[in-house]
Amino acid sequence: MPPPNVSRMSRTLVLLVVIVAALYLALCLALLVFQRALIYYPQARHIDSPGSLLTLTVADAQLNITVRPHEGPNALIYFGGNAEDVSRNLPSFSQAFPDYALYLMHYRGYGGSSGSPSEEAIAGDALALFDQVRATHTHVAVVGRSLGSGVAVRLASQRAVARLVLITPYNSLEELAVRQFPVFPVTWLLKDKFESWRYAPLITVPTQLIAAERDGVIPAASTERLFARFTKGVASLKVIPGVGHNSISETPEYLETLKKGL
Repeated sequence: MPPPNVSRMSRTLVLLVVIVAALYLALCLALLVFQRALIYYPQARHIDSPGSLLTLTVADAQLNITVRPHEGPNALIYFGGNAEDVSRNLPSFSQAFPDYALYLMHYRGYGGSSGSPSEEAIAGDALALFDQVRATHTHVAVVGRSLGSGVAVRLASQRAVARLVLITPYNSLEELAVRQFPVFPVTWLLKDKFESWRYAPLITVPTQLIAAERDGVIPAASTERLFARFTKGVASLKVIPGVGHNSISETPEYLETLKKGL
């Protein structure tokens, strides 16, 4: 029979293991339940001038689209980052792309759009917007930034887009989440994986990837892995020097590279 102090130590150790295990499982459950609150950060709509808003009705939501109408064949659809008010791009895009009608989509829960965001819901909304735009414009370029790059590349794999531009793109959101939460079984827990690598090989239109040299959110290796998934000759990669994930749009080279991609 073990001495009393050894027995007490064993019981204490078992209790500590049980507590740590329970805490770990609780954290896993919290990640499972609240994960979308860690992915999506809805923003209000900054620009709300007359004629700048289109309402797109889908099966279970009303989506706000910031627009700059323009007659003619050319249109640009833009999908923003997870904490971006896409309407703030309207002035600079209007100046940079005078021959394009502009459609900047506010995800569900963003900019007054109804509903809650999820990968599948946003993907369906993107298809609905493209189909409506394509009905009146024959040359539709699709641009996605950060989170929106995953939306854009998936859309381009399913519809006949004219050009595709991916700004600060990633190989997959799952890959980034595993990097951020290495001690948790993210692969099993994550609902919205945004697997851009899965759709890249299906793209046949000219594609421009634009990366930030000092991106602290999307590692360069992730962007390079995505770039390698495109068929040779379809895509090109431009790295803008001296800028970060959020500051990339502040340099003149950003819009110049974006224009070349269209």
